[in-house]
Amino acid sequence: MIDLGISKLAMIGAVALIVIGPEKLPRVARTVGALIGKAQRYVSDVKAEVNRSIELEELKKMKETVETAARDVGQSVQNSAADLEKSWADATAEASASEGHDSAVAELSLPQDAPQYRHPNKNWRLKQGATPRWYKARAGIRTKALSGAARVARFRPRPQP
Repeated sequence: MIDLGISKLAMIGAVALIVIGPEKLPRVARTVGALIGKAQRYVSDVKAEVNRSIELEELKKMKETVETAARDVGQSVQNSAADLEKSWADATAEASASEGHDSAVAELSLPQDAPQYRHPNKNWRLKQGATPRWYKARAGIRTKALSGAARVARFRPRPQP
């Protein structure tokens, strides 16, 4: 590497002042500074592009490993499903063969139908907006919203005389 100390830079500046002259030196210094800045930007762009390409290659390798792992998992799941189907077929064949001999069929039989869904005890007609007020009053449904203070005053126990 070139070892440029302060003394060497001062010597280069003095020679440039003598050779170029004091009138042209500021313009030359600006031009040299701009060229050095462009060179630094170019070098940093090249470094960034190299880093991006390296990262892209690493990501491609990682993608390939993930894809191969996913394929392996898919194949193992298919193999286990095939084994399960084979064992199920064997078990049902054995159960059907021993149907008259054992009570194993009772254990393997499917459960009865589940009870049908029943909505909780809510009468949806009472909540409709078109329901008459007299019906709501008879059913005990509030028709007006009460503030907190009004609710406390309404339900406060009354003093006994």
